[in-house]
Amino acid sequence: MIDKVYVPPVKIQGIKTKLVPFISKGIDIEEDTIWYEPFMGSGVVGLNLAPKHAVFADTNPHVIRLYNQIKDGKISSYIVREYFEREGKFLEEKDEKHYYYIRDRFNEKHDPLDFLFLNRSCFNGMIRFNRDYKFNVPYCHKPERFAKAYITKIVNQVKHLEEIFPEKEWEFKCQSFEETIREAGINDFIYCDPPYIGRHVDYYDSWNEECETRLRDALIASGAKFMLSTWEENKYRKNEYIKSIWGMCYKMNQEHFYFVGASEKNRNSMMEALLTNYDPTTKNRKIK
Repeated sequence: MIDKVYVPPVKIQGIKTKLVPFISKGIDIEEDTIWYEPFMGSGVVGLNLAPKHAVFADTNPHVIRLYNQIKDGKISSYIVREYFEREGKFLEEKDEKHYYYIRDRFNEKHDPLDFLFLNRSCFNGMIRFNRDYKFNVPYCHKPERFAKAYITKIVNQVKHLEEIFPEKEWEFKCQSFEETIREAGINDFIYCDPPYIGRHVDYYDSWNEECETRLRDALIASGAKFMLSTWEENKYRKNEYIKSIWGMCYKMNQEHFYFVGASEKNRNSMMEALLTNYDPTTKNRKIK
């Protein structure tokens, strides 16, 4: 168990912040283990749990570009504060006109700071792209979004990364999950948080049964220990693929509440499932 969970600067729907302590109980890593995370998303799990060596990957180039620029010092907490103070003032003055100006600018130039601005001022904190890979989430209609305290919160999240990156040997790569998993050896650990199959998916690219099956086969072929985060059930239905695709795995469960619906009535609790190829209590492998 970890004492404190640090929240990353990127905000996404379904973020695992409150589940990190639960996930940490089942993780099996040593100091020299290489942590592989093929579906980085916000990175909240690995950024809190990964050892000294890690490879974070995602097919979304904008997330990877942001973290690489923070790692390389091209984006600093000082630069972030300066940017949000300036753009936040314009948002307060011009409201949605400025939001859509930034959105158009980002879709043309792909500036990581503009990506972070959209991520923090769009509707419901979503990251969504259309078929042309253009960010298309509408405005949250909060012109005073970037108040001083909120800017400081984002700045501190970036500052935490500035402090820990020099201590770590972490790589951030834009590539497919197959490429990332192929890099892992039998003594490494792979944590996967793919788009949740059977649920609405439009984070950056699509996800279906064929993708889930390819992921399972790649994980087994790697020979490494792995953990997969997924959903098991909510009050409406169950995830049929846990048995049909992942039936050979060990399973841990915890109930979790997601603030991801457009209206409050659509925001419900869900039973989370962690699937592993080892017994989380004894760390002995079940499948090879």
